[in-house]
Amino acid sequence: MRVVIKIGTSTLAYHTGHPNIRHIENFCKVVSDIKNSGYEIIIVSSGAVSMGRGQAGIERAGDSLSMKQALAAIGQCELMYTYDKYFGEYNHNVGQLLLTASNFSDPQQHKNLISTMNKLLELKAIPIINENDTVATQELKIGDNDTLAARVATSINADLMILLTDIDGLFTADPNKDPDAKLLSQVDEITPDIEAVAGGASSKVGTGGMATKIEAAKIATAEGVDMVIANGRNPDVLYDILEGKQVGTKFTGVKKK
Repeated sequence: MRVVIKIGTSTLAYHTGHPNIRHIENFCKVVSDIKNSGYEIIIVSSGAVSMGRGQAGIERAGDSLSMKQALAAIGQCELMYTYDKYFGEYNHNVGQLLLTASNFSDPQQHKNLISTMNKLLELKAIPIINENDTVATQELKIGDNDTLAARVATSINADLMILLTDIDGLFTADPNKDPDAKLLSQVDEITPDIEAVAGGASSKVGTGGMATKIEAAKIATAEGVDMVIANGRNPDVLYDILEGKQVGTKFTGVKKK
């Protein structure tokens, strides 16, 4: 079974921009164990800009494009060093892929991307993917890592995509503001009503809100890929998801006839 796991900035880093070592270490341990059981795992990881900010001691406010790109260059080193360290402790290799929109829109680049990802999986490595924020300008940007995860999942025919975030799933209203908000456990069709309940970003350190996750669900499910939104504060939730237990919100893929 091939699984794409997207992990958000708020799960990887503190508001200071420094890595949340406990969360990252636990995440790598659980993913390593799951991989040992036979799953093929691809990770789409946010966190480079935030970690770069922590490393450089730069406040978030007023970042120019060039500043964000410079921070991404610094933070990507920290991010991959951290993944390499903790996955290496469980005898797993990682491979880095930094992508832009042209890697999906240009047929030859897309073919090469798929070939590289399949070869990494064949070598039993864990591909760790992020948008190439250091060079991506508006015309090259994919937009957000939720969308990136969906494009990766559909490109490599994943069986499941999991978005680990800082909320429990899709609610009928903003649970931070409405005490009567209820978690939607399963969505079989993305209707205008479903889109209407998607709000903005819930975290100050991330860039994607629920709206981007709904858009990602549209991309994934249209190609038959199931998607789950779950809270990533405890990586053990991945075991429950893969065992078919009710966790977060599951969007069911459209099965091809």
